[in-house]
Amino acid sequence: MCPGSYDPPTNGHLDILERAAAVFDEVVVAVLINKNKRGLFSVEERMEMLGEAVAHVPNVRIDSWYGLLVDFCRQNDIQAIVKGLRAVSDFDYELQMAQMNQQLTGVETLFMPTKPLNSFLSSSLVKEVATYGGDVAHLLPDNVHQRLRKRLAEN
Repeated sequence: MCPGSYDPPTNGHLDILERAAAVFDEVVVAVLINKNKRGLFSVEERMEMLGEAVAHVPNVRIDSWYGLLVDFCRQNDIQAIVKGLRAVSDFDYELQMAQMNQQLTGVETLFMPTKPLNSFLSSSLVKEVATYGGDVAHLLPDNVHQRLRKRLAEN
């Protein structure tokens, strides 16, 4: 499983998903629902964008979830969570989550370092740069870039 908000999905996300799919028989992408956050895109839109972006990877399945990630893992017989790490700051936070998840249910977390090209990349940063007119086309799958431009033009 590769959980995240994916608001919007970036090339960094896509890289981790493709690499995880090369290692595992099936990868479930769980778009997490956070009722306390208002995303730029709805959960359904994020799922659709992800589905289009990974259509060339047959063993990736897109789903969504609200609640504890380990409950989703248990209900779907998922044994491992794959998390992409950009920097040491990601590791500090993700290690605590991994240890809690393992303690709660025995689900393991595997950390996959991002490629250096994507080490600075985050959805939040992409949205901020795009909001001020910066060119982020090279940071996003084409379908996501088109939707981001359209959404920002609407706001």
